[in-house]
Amino acid sequence: MSLKNITVIPRKNRLKYIGLTMASGAIFALLSCAPKADFLSPEGYNLNKPVKYFMPDNLEEISGIAFNKGNAAMLYAEEDENGRVYYMKPGDKEAKFSSFKQTGDFEDMAIANGQVVMLQSKGKLYTFPLSDVNGTKIDNAQEFKGLLPPGEFEGMYANEQGQVYVMCKHCDIDKTSKQTSGFIFQLGGDGKLTANGNFRINVKHIADQLNDQKVSFHPSALAQNPRSKQWYVVSSVNKLLVILNEQWKVMQVFKLNPAVFPQPEGIAFDSQNNLYISNEGDKIDPGTVLKFNYSGK
Repeated sequence: MSLKNITVIPRKNRLKYIGLTMASGAIFALLSCAPKADFLSPEGYNLNKPVKYFMPDNLEEISGIAFNKGNAAMLYAEEDENGRVYYMKPGDKEAKFSSFKQTGDFEDMAIANGQVVMLQSKGKLYTFPLSDVNGTKIDNAQEFKGLLPPGEFEGMYANEQGQVYVMCKHCDIDKTSKQTSGFIFQLGGDGKLTANGNFRINVKHIADQLNDQKVSFHPSALAQNPRSKQWYVVSSVNKLLVILNEQWKVMQVFKLNPAVFPQPEGIAFDSQNNLYISNEGDKIDPGTVLKFNYSGK
């Protein structure tokens, strides 16, 4: 190296230079060692370590997911743009589907009593036999209008007794209150749906858990844990997982890591109590279904 290229620091400035260098190094070390955001998990699950299943291209906008009687060997799913039910083994690179409607903004699905229930965002419900989901067109879907109030809906769940639960995302009846409304229907073996009650979630209790009174709650999916019977509700808008007891009382609220859950839209449990959450993809990243193995007793 040529001596001409060496910068000589005047004696009176050397201590200042050394001090600045040490300070910069200390700041860098502090930033490097700063703790990362702590994303906690409900008991029995580690939401930071999923088994990740990448969805095929036609499920880029995957939303609702479901299992038939908790059988994880076959995953059923739907996406926003088309009236289709997709089915595949988790991990398959392709998904087959049956169409029951040409287009429509569909948000969730459920399976019970040998029937498939599909939820449209504006509150229409469709039912048809699960046995018709075999890769061909479905011609006998029943449509139900007027069962739900004006609003936008994304989350739905059905249990083995044929009770169907639908939750408001944005409903006119909730505009002036700090609550989220839900509705219960009874699903018959013939696919008929009849009103069977309602429920409400106190959003203030969610805000209290987060210590944030301005928090909003717009559910995108719900499912009932088969062992604890607690309700798991996902809110994609603000990346939350809310856990409630059987009476819909808020028990715990967990913030979801955006790096793991870029757009969580669906949730389901299998018969072994493993938890599944679907994420809608985009033009760069595919849709995914994340599996969280149950580690409890």
